[in-house]
Parts: sequence; C-alpha cells; structure tokens
Amino acid sequence: MPTRRRWRSVRALAVLLAAAMCGSAASAPATWTADNGNGTFTNPLFYDEFSDPDLIRVGDRFYMTGTTMHAVPGLPLLRSRDLVNWEFVSYAMAGFGPGPEYRLEDGRDQYGQGIWAPSLRHHDGRFHIFANINGRGVHVFTATDPRGPWTHHAIDRNLHDLSVLFDDDGRVWAVFGYNEVRLVELAADLSGVVEGSERVIIPAGNGMGEGHHVYKVDGRYFIISANYAPVGRMQAARADRLDGPWETVAISASETLGTQRGWWEDAVGQRTPVPTGATRFTMKKPGDTEMGAVPLHQGGIVQLANGDWWGFSMMDLKSVGRTTALSPVTWRDGWPYFGLPGNPGRTPRTWLKPAVAAASAPQAPYQRSDDFRGTAPGAVWQWNHEPVAGRWSLLEGPGALRLHALPAADFLWARNTLTQRVTGPVSTATVTLDASGLRPGDTAGLGLLNMPAAWLGVVQGRDGAVLRWYSQHGDRRADLPLRAPVVHLRVSGDYDDDLARFSYSTDGRRFEGIGEPVRLPYQLKTFQGTRYALFAYGSGGGHADFDDFHVQEPLADRSRNIPHGQVVTLSNLGDGTRARVHPLGVLQPVPADSIEARGPGAHFRIHDRGQGRVALEAMDGSGFVTVVGLGLAADVRLLPESPDSLFMWQDMLRDRQFMLLSMRTQRHVGLLPGSGEPYAADRPGARPDRREGAVLAWEPVDAAGASSSRPRQAR
Repeated sequence: MPTRRRWRSVRALAVLLAAAMCGSAASAPATWTADNGNGTFTNPLFYDEFSDPDLIRVGDRFYMTGTTMHAVPGLPLLRSRDLVNWEFVSYAMAGFGPGPEYRLEDGRDQYGQGIWAPSLRHHDGRFHIFANINGRGVHVFTATDPRGPWTHHAIDRNLHDLSVLFDDDGRVWAVFGYNEVRLVELAADLSGVVEGSERVIIPAGNGMGEGHHVYKVDGRYFIISANYAPVGRMQAARADRLDGPWETVAISASETLGTQRGWWEDAVGQRTPVPTGATRFTMKKPGDTEMGAVPLHQGGIVQLANGDWWGFSMMDLKSVGRTTALSPVTWRDGWPYFGLPGNPGRTPRTWLKPAVAAASAPQAPYQRSDDFRGTAPGAVWQWNHEPVAGRWSLLEGPGALRLHALPAADFLWARNTLTQRVTGPVSTATVTLDASGLRPGDTAGLGLLNMPAAWLGVVQGRDGAVLRWYSQHGDRRADLPLRAPVVHLRVSGDYDDDLARFSYSTDGRRFEGIGEPVRLPYQLKTFQGTRYALFAYGSGGGHADFDDFHVQEPLADRSRNIPHGQVVTLSNLGDGTRARVHPLGVLQPVPADSIEARGPGAHFRIHDRGQGRVALEAMDGSGFVTVVGLGLAADVRLLPESPDSLFMWQDMLRDRQFMLLSMRTQRHVGLLPGSGEPYAADRPGARPDRREGAVLAWEPVDAAGASSSRPRQAR
C-alpha cells in the first residue's frame, strides 16, 4: 500500500537522523533491564507486569513462569543464567479450548479469570506447569524441551493456587488453599488426585495465605505463601513431616521499595459485569503511607549451584500491575529470610548480582516495538481473550497487522484485540493506522485496556471519518475531522502517577494532544495492569491496518543516575534538611536555607568504587562519610577512607532520589525527621511515601558552590 510505505520511509529517515545526531545515545538501553552493567541489579526485574512468579533451576539455567489470566497465548516460560537477565522461550498454553467466555461470545467474558498462579517443576527430564483454569480444574502442561511442544491434560479438581512437590520417595503432593493449608496426593502419572488423601495440614489462623510454594530442603519441608491481610507480606511454614506439626513466621514484611499504592477502582471487581460508559466509577487515591498489597508477596526461593539462596516475589506497582523482584536470602535460625544478614525481612532495591559461573550481558526478555513484518506478532503480544481465526493477518497487507472489524458493543468487547503490557516508570507507544479499509459503522485504534478504558481511533461514518478520543470514565469523547486515512496515534503514560495522555499526528513528526488526561486505576475485574491495545470492531465488516508499533522508555537508561565524580548536596525527603559535616565529625541535618547548608561541609564528591558502590568525600577536607559501631545515631562519621566508607547506591529511579546502604551494617543511612539528631546507618528501608528519613535527593553544586535547586518531592 503506497501510503503505508511512504510513512515507513519517513519514519526510517527520522530514526537515522536521530541516531546520527545523538551519537552514543544509540547504545543506551531501549527498554528496562534490571542489570546495571556493573555487577549489580536494580528491582524490579521487569518494569512491566509479571505476576505470581514461580522459578526453578535446572542445571545452570533458571526458568520462570507466571499468571496470564484471560490473555492468549498464556503461561510464558522465560530462561536465565543469572536470575537477572531473562529471555523468552515459549508459551506453554496456546489457548483455553471451547467456551464462549474465552472468546467474548454470547455476552460472556473471562476478564481477570482464566489461568492463575502456576507451579513450575522439573522432574525426570520433563518440565511441568500446573495451574487452575478457574472453574475448569487443574491443567498440566508438560514438555521435555522448554521450547515445546507442550502437551496438555486436565485434572478434574480445582486446587486453589496449588504448588507441587515431587518427594524423594517418588510420591507427588500438592498444597493449596487460603489461610487453611490443605494437602493432597497426586497420582504418579499426574492423571488425578489420590482419593482419600486430602487433609488439612496447617489450620486457619496460623498466618498463612495463598500462592503457596512448597520445597524440601535438607530433609525438612517448607511452604512459602503470600498474605495480603491486612497488608502484603510473605509467610513461611516448616515441618519435619508433611503432616506436621508446622511452625510459621513472616520472612518478608513492609518492603515496598519506596512505592505507594496507586489509584484504585472499586466499582468493578472480580466477576462483576464488564463496565460501560454508563458505569459510575469510584476511583480514589489511597493514603500516602497505606501499604495494601504493595509489599513483596507471593513467591519462593531457589538455590544456586554454589549453594547460595535467592528469593523471588511480586509487588503491586500501580497501573503497571504486579511486578517481580529478586531478593538475596539469609538463613537465620533455620528460616529463609528475604534480605541481607544485617537487615533480614527487607530487600535491597539494588544489590550484587547472584554469583553464577556464566556472565550475562544486560538483556530484556521481549522486543516491545514491532514492525509486523514477521509471520506472527512478537512474543510480547497477547490477545485479549481467544482470537478469531481468519479475521486477522500479517499477510493480507504485508508489513502490517490487519484486523478485521467484528461486531461488538464497544472497545472492551472487541474481539481480536492485540495487547501488550505497559512499561514503567514512563513510556510512550506510537502506531501508524491506515483506516482506508474501514466501512461505515467500524472503529479502530490504539487503546488503553483497563477499567475504565480509554482509546484514540478512527470512527468511520456514512458521511466520512472522524478521529475520536474516548474515555469510559464519564463517557467522554472528543472528535476531529479526519482528512486522510493514515494517522499516527500515540499514548504517553507516567505510570508512577497513574496518568496517560493521547496525541495524534498526520505527518509522523508533529503530534498534537487530544482529549483529557486519562486516570489509570488498578482494579480487580481485569486483575491486570494497564495494557496497550490495537483494536478494530463494528458493524461495517471492514478492516484496519496497523504498522510500526514503537515503544519509547526514556527512563530505561539509568547510567547517569549515580553522579560519579560530581560534587553534590544531599537533601533528606523526610524533613527537607541538608546533610552537613558537624564540627564534632558527625553527619548532621541543617535547614536547607541556612549558611551551613551552603558551605563546603555540605558538599560531597561521589567516588565510584565499583560494583555499584560509592564513597562520599566531604569537600571541607574532613574525610569520607564512614560508618562505625552499630551504625546508631552519630555513628555516621567523617574519617579517612576505609572499607566502612563504602555504600551501595540504591537508585530510586526518578527525581535524583536514592538511598545509601552501608556495606558495614547492611542498613540505610538516615535520620529521624525533624529531630535534629545526627545521621545513623540503621534504617531498614523506605516507607511508601519516602519520608521516613532514609531517602535522599542529590543536586549538583555549580562552580559558585551553590546547589542548583531545592529538593524534589517524593512521588
């Protein structure tokens, strides 16, 4: 199609010009990867949704899968050599099989249901994934090669959030349930449950939750579970025998990585009707320090070949959805606590990569942009419910995704909607739409799949086409006349603020905003984070061609987040004070507008000491920031540089915010806001609002010795 080829040429030229002008910028990460390239990683592992993870080691490789709800294909299998850098291998589930609810037929849907909380195991040379398809029993997916093919059979039992253990004696067990933990034996051939084997092994009221992960370590049984009541945390149970007695403790609590709860929507929940423009939404912003289900929860543990243990879990990350984090594990009194020996139960945001034999370069599991020149959409894409075969194609309009419009009430009922997860903290998605194939009654465009939903697209009427912005919240819309069939659609999201904005262009270069900012709450109807969506629906029976889907992540490059070699001031988000060297040789908070805050004792040079570690030299000549003793108040001193002057920089990703993790105490440098007390190095970590006294913000000092600006507020 000449118009599409012309726009592709314009875009290619623009990319080449940008690369020539930016020089080294072309080597900057294009998408989020946890690997910092210096021997450390920064959580989350992925800055897009990967929920209910389960992870195992097979030889020198690690494998992971997670929940995919109603999306198809489902159950992605990822592979890694170092637990930090992951590659996509395959999807274990091609589709759900028969059922109108899986296809948005007959007014039925499977939003937020489908397949949940898989258990990944490797036994006798075979990979197994066990997971409930809600209301349809346990489904078992098996492969000898992780790339597939995967075989599939069902067990006629619903075992909520099960985890499977292949025991040393050849018997196979599953634990499941919420609060009351139950055990049942599976047949050796995994064809069903052993009748009469089910029993309660941990009664209700012992702190256990759901999403269990069962292990046998050195002859002792462990169950790790997630709880979200009253707030998120990780529980562990242990026993010498499966029938107990079991004892339980919390192994991770309060760890939000400095993240607040996002906007929340209560009007739609699990199994409620799909909302319409008439739905009265009740979006609200939780309190600044509310935790809810944000803290690390639902995960397990895995052992490296060298004997080290690592933990994995998920956390609620606003409109991005639920993401996966990686934690060093400290065994204490026989319990696998997430965190470092000096700070068990709390996970560092940035830490040393696991000690594995093979080195891995920074890598993301998916290519998010897609020019649709392949034989299938890229692995990052999933359909919203089952697609209709023969009504989409990458061959009918070569180099484009063609979606045929099928009858639907609105965007949320549109079939053959192709989706991928939004990426945070900030990202922009742009796609070229050729609407010349639409017929009167058809609509096609770029949407944000959430509830309430929003989209920007072309509506074809009998008298011509209009460009329409639509928000389901308040049933709002804005229309503009469309003078040419090819239009470039864009949505830019700040997923820390749960807010997105749409824009459009007729030439691919100059974009104009349209409509109002769109609020993106989390809700339990889709039970997923927000997704980009390419869609076409309507009564006309026409088609839409999508080309050059492109995702930009401006904050994926974190290489300049640590001000190596620079002289900076350090402000505390807890009370707005500046850190300054006290005449007694301790680190003291002073008002940001004071004389002391402007002197050399409040200026520090950041020295790179490798592997993410830094040393801070005071510019008044008093020495290096150093931790002594237990790191109590006044134990942060100015002394000649030593190993106790090393800190792991904890990158909070935005607004020059960070924490300093003492390599001596394995706790964070901080103070009690408003107390005037000198700094300590005994703080466990950040509160959701980042105002507990451990989160700092740096500002460069100019040639005149002044900081360039006041401290930024926490997000």
